[in-house]
Amino acid sequence: MVQYSIEELHRLFSSGELNPQDYYDELFEEVELQQKRLNAFVTITKDKTYQDLKNADFKDLLNGIPYVLKDNYNTKGIKTTASSRMLEDYVPIYNAHVVDLLTKKGVCLVGKASMDELAMGGTNKSALTGPVYNPWDHTRIAGGSSGGSAALVGSGVVPFALGSDTGDSIRKPAGFCGVVGLKPTWGRISRYGVIPYASSLDTVGAFTRNVRDMAIVTETLAGRDDRDMTSSDKPVPHYLENLTDDIKNLKIAVLTSVSDEMRNPQIKENFAYVVQTLKDLGATVENVRMPTEIMRTLLPTYTIIANSEATSNHSCLDGIKYGNRQAGTTTDDVMINSRTNGFGDHIKRRFILGNLALATENQERMFRKAQRVRRIIVGELNKIYENYDIILTPNGGSVAPRVDEASDDRLSDEYLILENHLCLANFAGTPSLSLPSGFVDGMPIAVNLMGRLFEEQTVFNCAYALENALGLKNQYSREG
Repeated sequence: MVQYSIEELHRLFSSGELNPQDYYDELFEEVELQQKRLNAFVTITKDKTYQDLKNADFKDLLNGIPYVLKDNYNTKGIKTTASSRMLEDYVPIYNAHVVDLLTKKGVCLVGKASMDELAMGGTNKSALTGPVYNPWDHTRIAGGSSGGSAALVGSGVVPFALGSDTGDSIRKPAGFCGVVGLKPTWGRISRYGVIPYASSLDTVGAFTRNVRDMAIVTETLAGRDDRDMTSSDKPVPHYLENLTDDIKNLKIAVLTSVSDEMRNPQIKENFAYVVQTLKDLGATVENVRMPTEIMRTLLPTYTIIANSEATSNHSCLDGIKYGNRQAGTTTDDVMINSRTNGFGDHIKRRFILGNLALATENQERMFRKAQRVRRIIVGELNKIYENYDIILTPNGGSVAPRVDEASDDRLSDEYLILENHLCLANFAGTPSLSLPSGFVDGMPIAVNLMGRLFEEQTVFNCAYALENALGLKNQYSREG
């Protein structure tokens, strides 16, 4: 089956060169094949897809285009599990805001994608339905927590999918699966109806196979929503219309605090090639540093803030207000039994840490201290943005690990800094895009571009110029 970009598919549908019914019939044959190989779907919504297709007129760029949702987006009448036993039978009575926006555009929902339980994790191994596998090598992880969405775009099943990003949950799996992943500015897109992780960090974003498609999707989703008081009322630019690969006036900072931690010689060589390519395109590219002692605080600061907020956000999942209820002789027994049975061990550990940090006697030296450190980190980052438009880093230091090797338990600077630095953009709320930059041992690798608040256009333009120069757009793998 030929895999098309959004623009290509729109042209073929609207011109009559491609019969939509035939395309979708073939698409669902591919869905079945890829589900057996990748285990990336929680729910396949075939009936909903054909229902959406009946209403398509193919006038808008996204009309009639297939897509996938991470399974923490509420979908009216369609199961939304967040890949957790606690929510395995939850069927929402309303849609997330962005789902309504896409429905109005006539986009066709193909299914709900697997994720790390409650979006807490970086491997997609904790999902209730089991691990998601990488489309380039099914012995490796897709990354997390939005691994199902990344794998389905990376395998060519759909041209775009939605994910959520709290620390790197879009950008890390995007890099592992060879696709474009965007975490936009915090507040640029409404989070209404998205099951939360950590509210001060969570961001709605997307996966595509090229930058132009990302501009289309982001423009469609962005804008004010009165049901989300954190969503911005700043006007939404015409990202696609304003897209250019002329970056001669751009100033780019290479964050050597991150890039110096690379150990893999092939990834280092690729990153050097990316830096030279940007210079050849006419951009000013210079090295900058953030203090190492600040960079080493990223993971512990993130861990305390994210898990504290998660503990608060998910206190309603007690088997009484929400969630699968387990029997008990008292209300307390019901809650204890429901939460014990409903959450995986890794979630329980995160809740224990969150409760510890939020305890009255600990708040000042844990949660409040982490918030103060976060402000220091953001202050250091903003010093760079005073002089530079884009901050460039490697997306990570390795290709996707094998399923039986993937672990988050390391303490070296390579892990503490290189593998966790993407949370910088979550701390600061700034846009951050992961872009495929090459291959190592047959597996995709990526770089990351961060911009100033609400300057998605600058990030898109830089990524577009680099993508054109590297020639890596629209790639996918169905064989592994």
